[in-house]
Amino acid sequence: MENKKIITVFGATGAQGGGLVKAILADSNSEFSVRAVTRNVNSEKAKALEALGAEIIEADIDDIKSIEKSIEGAYGAYFVTFFWEHFSAEKEIEEVENFIKAAKDSSLQHIVWSTLEDTRNWVPLNDDRMPTLQGKYKVPHFDGKGDDDKLFSEAGLPVTFLRTSFYWDNFIYFGMGPQKGEDGNYYIAFPMNDKTLAGIAAQDIGKCAYGIFKKGKELLHKTVGIVGEKLNGTDMAEKLSKALNINVIYNNVSPETYRSFGFPGADDLGNMFQFKRDFNDDFNKVRDEAFSLELNPELQNLDKWLSLNSSRIPID
Repeated sequence: MENKKIITVFGATGAQGGGLVKAILADSNSEFSVRAVTRNVNSEKAKALEALGAEIIEADIDDIKSIEKSIEGAYGAYFVTFFWEHFSAEKEIEEVENFIKAAKDSSLQHIVWSTLEDTRNWVPLNDDRMPTLQGKYKVPHFDGKGDDDKLFSEAGLPVTFLRTSFYWDNFIYFGMGPQKGEDGNYYIAFPMNDKTLAGIAAQDIGKCAYGIFKKGKELLHKTVGIVGEKLNGTDMAEKLSKALNINVIYNNVSPETYRSFGFPGADDLGNMFQFKRDFNDDFNKVRDEAFSLELNPELQNLDKWLSLNSSRIPID
């Protein structure tokens, strides 16, 4: 353990960080050990990671001193924020500034930063194709992260920018799975027209991040987009139908309709899907299936993910 290079993983009990922790611990020949960061070392998830062999450390990304302690002596760090905990792009930016302040005084040699596009580079605030949210964002949970990318570069930190894709796990959560209609059919609703949605299994994000750490210096200061498969709404509906043994139909709603659904974050997600639809080529070309598979040879397509997870998708 002492001879191994430490990777400090933030969000270790979440989907992305947990996937990275488990990927490293599952590799008996790994050159890395894991320091898993959690706000509660006594939680069931933290205890489970400790049982697998992770070093557990308590820290809060709102506290710079605790970040500094968690990365002390580490070779690398996985930085991730969770917008949906507070729905505030401003708070997310503050959290990233804490990461950067702590990292500047550290000996980190490789940071993987889980980020997304700043959609305002495509849709300026004065563009009324989609509403402006929280005063100065189009897609807050994208734009805050994307805006922070330059802060890492300006600080001169050794960073790889990891751009993720739509989680297929969202079919389990957030009510994004098939909803039964009055006609007895089931429907998935996205404002994507016939454009493809880049998707990935949440656990594969962590596995791809592990692949980035293994490649090391060749990916420093690079942007790496990861994806399991790119499918349009009709394709996804067909695969869900087969896996769930029900008739699932793709409901191509308008972005305006999606924004009006009323659940927390519906306006943000409506804008996000519209961005992915309207700038589909730009979004998808960054996310390379072949390179994602190189990073993570166990990368799942949607059929594979469904074969393992269809029973977890709630069906009324």
